[in-house]
This record gives sequence, structure tokens and C-alpha cells, in this order.
Amino acid sequence: MIVDLHSITVDYDPKRLQKNILSATMDYLAAGVNPKKSIIFVQSHVKEHSELAWLLQTITPMGELERMTQYKDKSRQNKDNINAGLFAYPVLMAADILLYKTTIVPVGDDQSQHVELTREIARKFNNKFGQTFPEPKTQLQKTGARIMSLVDPLQKMSKSIPEGCIYLNDSEDAIREKIKTAVTDSGKEIKLDEQNKPAISNLLTIYHLFSEKPIDEIEKQYEGKGYGEFKQKLAEVIIDGLKEFQKSRKEFEKNPELVKKILVQGTKKAQKIAKETMEEIKTKMGLV
Repeated sequence: MIVDLHSITVDYDPKRLQKNILSATMDYLAAGVNPKKSIIFVQSHVKEHSELAWLLQTITPMGELERMTQYKDKSRQNKDNINAGLFAYPVLMAADILLYKTTIVPVGDDQSQHVELTREIARKFNNKFGQTFPEPKTQLQKTGARIMSLVDPLQKMSKSIPEGCIYLNDSEDAIREKIKTAVTDSGKEIKLDEQNKPAISNLLTIYHLFSEKPIDEIEKQYEGKGYGEFKQKLAEVIIDGLKEFQKSRKEFEKNPELVKKILVQGTKKAQKIAKETMEEIKTKMGLV
């Protein structure tokens, strides 16, 4: 799902929104999401997401939303636009999940708190209106559930700090430059130690995820070698790891009408499921 309704909780350019939607869709397709196996659609095109979000807000405690760390972080980043949508963001996310009676949600570590809230909302709804939703479980990667910024290893990698993140479409030169200038820790040892060496630990994790080599094997490979050689090789590993993705994406860029067709077909499939779920929910809530 392309979450355009979530994206408008922060300042954005309406003229670029449709381009961003298509761009995100191309990313999913190029990454290997198969529209023949998976439903791909735009969030706002299925009205039941917004409708269910409102219904779930009526059973969501304010206190639970106030303690959401992402709301606090986003509020600090967007001081001139702290809106109600930003505050209620986790309830819309819960609606996104529960509308399809999802059982497993693969997320980054920063989103696990939202899935826990979704479980609580599902529990409250089931207790009040009868068994309807499964309580979804969080699925986190054992390694790499939270990738940190290249310029500040104590903050997660984010588009809000462009020089601190690797974009999937970055050129080879851009990737080399970002890795070359990535901050490192004191000393020269290339070792996984998140507490004492957070910067190198983050780079090691990225190396491991792209190369699929065990971290201890990478540590041995660079034993006695400096950060410069390690970072130079890491850049090449990332470039090599993104080649197939970038090649595939260029093909989708040549055929935007195909991408739009995939979204239209996905919307129809998603709408059918969402409509059935909403009829059940509204009946149980006394709205039918």
C-alpha cells in the first residue's frame, strides 16, 4: 500500500504528490513485489481506510496516542505544523492493518510501538463489539531492524537528513561519497559493538545486509585494516547490491502507464476485501 494519507500529515507539495506515489510504486515493483501475488494500491483510493480510522478513534485512549514516540519526534521536526492528523496517525495505521485482518506486520524497529497499539485497539474492539480482528504480531529482522544515519549513528536513517541516508536510486558516485564521508568511531578496530562503536556497527550491519556475509566473517576480513579500506569496499558492496533494483526500476520508469494499471487493478482487489470487512464492523457497531 502506498500510504499517501499518512504522507500529508507533514508539509508537502501537492503538485509532486502523484509523482511521489508513482515513484514509490516503482520502488516496490523494482524491489520484487509481484502484482500477480500481492495487491498493490494507493491508500486514499480505498475510502474504507479513512472510515475505519474514524471508528477506531472512538475507542482509542488519548493517553495512548500521547505517549507515541514518533508523534513526539515528528512534532519536534515540524513545529509549524503539529496537526491532529499527526497525532492520530497511529490510528490510521491500525486501520490499515486491521481492515485486512492482518496477522503479521513486518516493520522497522521504530514502528513496533504502533503495532502494539494496533493490538490493543483490536483487543478493545473485540471485547466491546465481539470477536472481529486478530491481534497482529510484529515481525522484526534479527539484524537491521533499525538502520542508523551515516552522519549521526544515534539517529535512525531518515530522508529528512539526505546526506545521512542512502537512496535506492543514488548514483554510484553519490553512494561512494556518502560512505566515504560517513562518520566513524575513535580507534581503528572494525568490530560490532553498538554501545561503544555505534557508527562502525551501523556500517557493518549495512555491509552484512547487502553482502549476506556473517558479521563475524566481515570482522575477520578487515582485521588489522583501516576504516578507509573498509568503507571503500562497503560502497562497492552497496552499489553492486542495488544494480538489479536500479536496472529494473528504469524499465518501469519507461512504462508509467503499466504502473498506473497495476495500481488500478490493485485498488479493485483491495476495495472488495475492505468493503466486506467494513460491513461486518459497522453491523457490529450498530451502524447498519
